[in-house]
Amino acid sequence: MTTPGRDGHGRRQRISTREVAARAQVSIGTVSNVLNYPDRVLPATRERVEEAIRELGWVPNKQARDLRAGRSQTIGLAVMDVTNPFFADLLRGANSALEAAGYRTVIGDADNDLDRQQRILHGFLEQRVRGVILGPIGLEAADLDELTHAGINTVLVDRVLEGGICCTVGVDDVAGGRIAVEHLLERGHRRLAIVGGRSTLAQVRDRRLGAQDAADAADASLLSISTDQLDFAGGRRAAGELALMDPHERPTGVFCTNDLVAVGLLQGLIVHGLRVPDDVAIVGYDDIDFAAAAAVPLSSVGQPRRRLGITAAELLIAEFDATANGPAHVHQAVQFTPELVVRDSSAPAH
Repeated sequence: MTTPGRDGHGRRQRISTREVAARAQVSIGTVSNVLNYPDRVLPATRERVEEAIRELGWVPNKQARDLRAGRSQTIGLAVMDVTNPFFADLLRGANSALEAAGYRTVIGDADNDLDRQQRILHGFLEQRVRGVILGPIGLEAADLDELTHAGINTVLVDRVLEGGICCTVGVDDVAGGRIAVEHLLERGHRRLAIVGGRSTLAQVRDRRLGAQDAADAADASLLSISTDQLDFAGGRRAAGELALMDPHERPTGVFCTNDLVAVGLLQGLIVHGLRVPDDVAIVGYDDIDFAAAAAVPLSSVGQPRRRLGITAAELLIAEFDATANGPAHVHQAVQFTPELVVRDSSAPAH
């Protein structure tokens, strides 16, 4: 016996909308309404169509329907590093808000590679996504032109771009760097260091600016140690540099520009026989779950990770609605204020 929707060899058959309509004894237009506007169809009729779909094992080609209708329900989400728990949580927030509104998502991981980011954005163009939420590595206004010209609404997250050319959602990273160093100063640390990332990355640059402002205001020293990537390995390498310094010159308070670097630094310092926080106090950034679970619970500047993603999705959906309903859309720049979460890794200098 042949299984509905499959041939005698068990292979899936190509079922058409016409066959579903014939099975349910309705018009093709009614099948289309059940799929796209179910509230327009009487419940009994809708049930017949849904039963026919189940019996035939039909899988509607949603992408083809969207393209025929001149619209897509797919949103492209791209961030610099999906393995970073900060971005993973941000994506969860955006994805949950978009799914609740009836949109599908496709996720791109730039893997800290600007060329790869460009390929992802070109892929979104080829897939004719309706909108893009982008947590960029590096971005200039000109980089958004191709998306804009294609009619693809874009929201930047974890980045503020001047000029109001698209909606943006982020955190005041200058303030975040400032409160991290002010905390270390309040704990009595005068020899300070900032560790993590290249200043070509806007977030790192802003956090460094805030940290330097706080150090300058207190006339404290601030050593800068860069890392190639914002990851555990970068933090461990920085720990090696600190361990080789003269104990009388070594910074006693360190601000790391993200928590992955901070946890790597913590691990590296322990391996080199230095105590945290007795020898070196540490403050991270992002307040990811790893921060509280570290061998020495990590003080960190917290960002509302999921809320950033949710807000980006809400701004994108609002832009869709404005475009559909006629009134001019005004791009918004939403900025959250970071908050310090104090744990065991930062303590008064002895």
